[in-house]
Amino acid sequence: MDTRWPELRKQCLISEDENVLALNKPAGISVTGERHDTDIVELAAAAGETLYPVHRIDKVTSGLVLLAKELPAHGELTRQFNKRTAAKAYLAVVESTGLPERGVIDLPLGVGRKNRVRIAAPRESIRRDADTWVVDQRDVLAGKNYPSITEFATIAATETHTVLALRPITGRRHQIRVHLAWIGHAIVGDPLFDRSGTHERTYLHSWRLGLDASWRTPPRLELEADPGADFWQFGETPVTFDPDQLSSFAAVPFLD
Repeated sequence: MDTRWPELRKQCLISEDENVLALNKPAGISVTGERHDTDIVELAAAAGETLYPVHRIDKVTSGLVLLAKELPAHGELTRQFNKRTAAKAYLAVVESTGLPERGVIDLPLGVGRKNRVRIAAPRESIRRDADTWVVDQRDVLAGKNYPSITEFATIAATETHTVLALRPITGRRHQIRVHLAWIGHAIVGDPLFDRSGTHERTYLHSWRLGLDASWRTPPRLELEADPGADFWQFGETPVTFDPDQLSSFAAVPFLD
């Protein structure tokens, strides 16, 4: 992977205008704030380009990253993330089967030892109510906890794996990764829960993003980043799904 900024910028470019830059970030590169890792914002700065991250995705996550080139646009866009009006969708591959066509994970998050995000309730208290995973309020642990909701749709499967489209309603740190793992459907290759090193990447991808953008005509920013070929092959089993069909899922209600 070429980490020289001009080459990386060109290879990953999705969309650009006078105010924003959208990139399809490879897994393994941080967005910002990493001391010892490759960092998009620092790479750009070293090459003379100042960028302001509108949001972050984890280093291990590939896909859509939006960066502002001007501070007024940065403020306008980040406010939508803070108010949870930004429309976000991810793709993930889980090493399991049996998930419903549509589902909701409504589980509060907290922070445990070593600053690790976890469900703010005992694992055994999680129950499935129809196609929603919940805990009773009496089982929520004392201390700070944060209501967190993830919606998902099953879009493809093999005999051993499932591909999901997901919408994190609340957007907490590690929300999708922790929610899926704690209901028994961990993301393939996620180092938070699998330290075997078996997989070359984590199968989580930032896929779609929609925000209001007052400087555009019409005043809307709709972005999509297709996963690379590596996302559709895990182990020796390719997913039985044509990636070109992804566009059809634009009509799924929670992805609008």
